[in-house]
Amino acid sequence: MSTLRLTHVGGPTTLIEADGWRILTDPTFDPPGRTYKFGWGTSSRKTSGPAIPAADLGPIDLVLLTHEHHADNLDDAGRRLLPGATVVVTTASGARRLGSNARGLRNWETTRIEQPGRPTITVSATPCRHGPAGSHRIVGDVIGFALEWDGLEHGAVWISGDTVLFDGVRDVATRVDVGTAVVHLGRVRFPITGPIKYTMDIDDAVDLCRLVDPHTIVPVHFEGWSHFTQDRPAIEQHLTHVPSDIAGRIRWLPTGQPVDVTA
Repeated sequence: MSTLRLTHVGGPTTLIEADGWRILTDPTFDPPGRTYKFGWGTSSRKTSGPAIPAADLGPIDLVLLTHEHHADNLDDAGRRLLPGATVVVTTASGARRLGSNARGLRNWETTRIEQPGRPTITVSATPCRHGPAGSHRIVGDVIGFALEWDGLEHGAVWISGDTVLFDGVRDVATRVDVGTAVVHLGRVRFPITGPIKYTMDIDDAVDLCRLVDPHTIVPVHFEGWSHFTQDRPAIEQHLTHVPSDIAGRIRWLPTGQPVDVTA
């Protein structure tokens, strides 16, 4: 039986430690205060910095990078960290741009991460759509990740990635036995596009988790940037109306502090 040690660094960035592996999701380590352009008239200001500086993080075996073209998922300091990781897994288009130690995956493609003395990890790319139907040309390629290895009691570790609720991400329920779901929330919106959502809100996530049926739900990527429109207090308010079979599985991670989760 594996135990996951999860440390939420901030935003989407989470350190996952298990069975000797040290895995980092979407590295973001820039200080707060800067505004970043996302293209097509959209931008966001970083409002909080990482709970752990990149220099204090220690060695990283695997970086799971849902996409490398938005600074709230890979900022300048995070980009400088990538060459020191053993392997970076990201989108196929992102891997071409990053080169070096990056491996690219398309939806439902897999790769194996191996080191002597540790269980082999199978990484599968899961679908994301980072906006409304037809937005791919603007928002670009994004993927999530399902991680499986021997010893997981409750099922795969799944990182949803930045996505709205759509049929592609619903397919995770039929293709992956999920134990721990690290779910990107925040309901991203921009003034220029009005009420259009670019990531899930808590209602979307609850609907999705009813299908995926994870043992543990870990919310991330709902704070630290000005383009999020649903923070933790708003999420918790919505959860008062959610049946306990889902709400009771949610595990909030205090930033910067390791938390053990049975996997």
